[in-house]
Amino acid sequence: MNRILIAEDEPRISAFLQKGLQAHGFTTTVADDGVQAAYLTRSDKFELLILDLGLPEKTGIQVIEELRGRGENLPIIVLTVIQDVKNKVKALEAGADDYLTKPFSLEELIARIRVQLRHQRSPEPEEMVLRVGDLALDLRQRTVRFKDQNIELSTREFTLLEMLVRHPGQVWTREDLLDQVWGYDYDPSSNIVDVYIGYLRKKLGRGLIKTVRGIGYRLQI
Repeated sequence: MNRILIAEDEPRISAFLQKGLQAHGFTTTVADDGVQAAYLTRSDKFELLILDLGLPEKTGIQVIEELRGRGENLPIIVLTVIQDVKNKVKALEAGADDYLTKPFSLEELIARIRVQLRHQRSPEPEEMVLRVGDLALDLRQRTVRFKDQNIELSTREFTLLEMLVRHPGQVWTREDLLDQVWGYDYDPSSNIVDVYIGYLRKKLGRGLIKTVRGIGYRLQI
């Protein structure tokens, strides 16, 4: 299981990241300042670092420079509110591998994480295909087969289905699915989750995704 270090001093965002990454099968640790982030990368083994630039004690740029200065090749994805091109260039030149600005889509962040991890090593086969009964999701090709038929899904439909398939039988509230698939800054009063569940049911049949009255949805095992 891939271990990811999240260096983020905003509790709401770090909690959102932890919850989202864990739902996608990652193990997470949080550092809330730059000194702690730099220390943890030295004392523990991680596969990737998600790094805010505006950290207290030691800035994100300083963390990058320290890691690269000691020969650490840990993939680093900068996640920051700073959209200035000069700061982006500075972070990339210091040794960051990718740069994403807030507000961000969890779906996009997960895709970028997978790109970086693929650069580090070849994923094991079992990491690439998720299976539940007659349903198979290929994470590399982003394709779906159900009852020996290829099913065409949009990117958002695929991400929503992936969340359900990774935790078969688990009940997801609408709020949790909205949070994980659409992002922490999405309107909580939206009915977009129900709309996309409807899309999936049209393509996969109504029996696969069950409604739990008054709560949300779960994938039928």
